[in-house]
Amino acid sequence: MSQKNRLVKSIFTNSSGILVSRITGFVRDLMTASILGANIYSDIFFIAFKFPNLFRSIFADGAFTQAFIPSYAKSKYKIRFSSIVFLQILAFLILLSLFVTLFSHLFAKAFAIGFSKETVDLAAPLFAINFYYLPLIFIVTFMGALLQYKHHFATTSYSTALLNLSMIASLIIAKGLEQYTITFYLSFGVLFGGILQVIVHIIAIRRANLTKIFTFKKHKKREENKFYKNFFAATLGSSTMHISAFIDTWLASMLISGSISYLYYANRVFQLPLAIFAIATSIALFPMVSKAIKNQNENLALKLMKKSALILFAVLSFSMIIGIVFNEFIIKLLFERGAFTSSDTQNTALILSMYLIGLLPFGLAKIFSLWLYAKEQQIITAKISAQSLIANIIFSLILIKPFGAVGLAFSGTLSGFVLFFLTIKAFGFKKLILMFKNS
Repeated sequence: MSQKNRLVKSIFTNSSGILVSRITGFVRDLMTASILGANIYSDIFFIAFKFPNLFRSIFADGAFTQAFIPSYAKSKYKIRFSSIVFLQILAFLILLSLFVTLFSHLFAKAFAIGFSKETVDLAAPLFAINFYYLPLIFIVTFMGALLQYKHHFATTSYSTALLNLSMIASLIIAKGLEQYTITFYLSFGVLFGGILQVIVHIIAIRRANLTKIFTFKKHKKREENKFYKNFFAATLGSSTMHISAFIDTWLASMLISGSISYLYYANRVFQLPLAIFAIATSIALFPMVSKAIKNQNENLALKLMKKSALILFAVLSFSMIIGIVFNEFIIKLLFERGAFTSSDTQNTALILSMYLIGLLPFGLAKIFSLWLYAKEQQIITAKISAQSLIANIIFSLILIKPFGAVGLAFSGTLSGFVLFFLTIKAFGFKKLILMFKNS
């Protein structure tokens, strides 16, 4: 199978898997909106759930994979390198989870600065429970990276549906109970979903004959040291969109009740086309670009990137237009039932439009940043991300007072344009022109 055909097949596998996961995710959100609505109880669960998901997105899913795959591809001692990295990071995450448990009130207060003392007391136990999802999902991410290197994408792309199904089951069991009690059922549903994801990845790893990850011999630490240098830089480099969304949540805690939920529901819809098209494409493309650059075949890498960028531009543009034109209809169809009112629909729909304007820059930036990651230029991507994040904070502080949650969403979009421009600048404007000129 040619590289281009393999790319298309891998994109389709990722897209279909992510679509299944997102559909089950929307069913989960639909039930959550119907049962909890948009109020203080939904706010405290979403911010507690968002806390480990922020770390997961920038620390595990993004930064780890972008640093691990190039290092793993170049490693002369792949089994020893992967086993040491796995145990070191997992041990750190378990200790971090215990630390969050001990100081859950402090973390709840820090990440929901606008909450009252009574609300912080309600949120703190949820922070402690939800954070244990992080070490579970790191195990999934590690095994998923090994599978990606072998061009196996199906298990990872479909497995997120297990998290959603677990949370849906917890909502069904908890239906009719007191709202605060339901948030605990949801939180334990998150952990059970993480355990299910680990189990299916263990099965896939065994079938792929990749279980020899615990083999230790004396060797130099240069491989791990280089990996961690790239990993820490990639942690910031892959964080812009996720930290922007978290800043929205943090600042929204100072606005009227329900603002956090409006941002959450709108961002969930925004993430659907971004995940199905941009993230699915980048996951499939990255191992191929890394291997091509490792083999000093930059022309092949650029051809693959060009094909991916053109496909993304078309589908993301179409998604953006459809989403903005039918924003209120989409939110009403998905969420307006039970405790979620027509007023909630209008507020969420406007925020959705602000997010969708940033669909193209965020999506295309993902493709061109792969070149920098494959070249192990994570420090450059970290600087780009930091500049974009600073822009987001400035825009948020300017726009929050006159426009509230809508201004926060648009601030994130503006930071996306900054991210895209700086990423293309680092990739090279001349290289971009030549890439599209060549057949």
